Amino acid sequence: IKYQTSDPHAQHAQIEVLARDAAAVTARYPGRAEPLIWQGIAESEHAAMSSGLSALADAKASRRTFEMAYQLDRTALDAGAPTSLGTLYYRVPGFPIGFGDKAKARHYLVEAVTLVPDSMDANYFYGDFLITQGEYAAAGKVLQHALASPPHPDRPIWDSGRRAEIRALLAKVNA
Repeated sequence: IKYQTSDPHAQHAQIEVLARDAAAVTARYPGRAEPLIWQGIAESEHAAMSSGLSALADAKASRRTFEMAYQLDRTALDAGAPTSLGTLYYRVPGFPIGFGDKAKARHYLVEAVTLVPDSMDANYFYGDFLITQGEYAAAGKVLQHALASPPHPDRPIWDSGRRAEIRALLAKVNA
């Protein structure tokens, strides 16, 4: 949806359907971190595409979903729960508007790259976070490491899209 659907309204509608489908899978497999992580990803993408109080409500829902996954298995899906929690904490505004917290973001993202050092996503989001903190040299190293991660032949669209995002961030760092 993110990499192949260019119309924002179509993306939003497709993400809504995906979030509902993911919640149904989660209900079928209680006690499993993997479906919770996918549900949280769909919820957080929906939040990113929404605005105002709706976006904050979606972000809070995804945080709860990721926290449940984190309690079950922090390493599932290449440390998907700590990666996603860290991402939420640096992308959501802080108090009084939202729950964003740069220290929590750093904690979760460092944990993710420590648990799964070669995860493309964990390194991508940690590198993006470091850019937001003005830590360009460290971000460049983390992003280069992300780019060097092995290809994911079972997820070629995601792999190609994520690598393009990493290259764009590296260009930003180099600028």
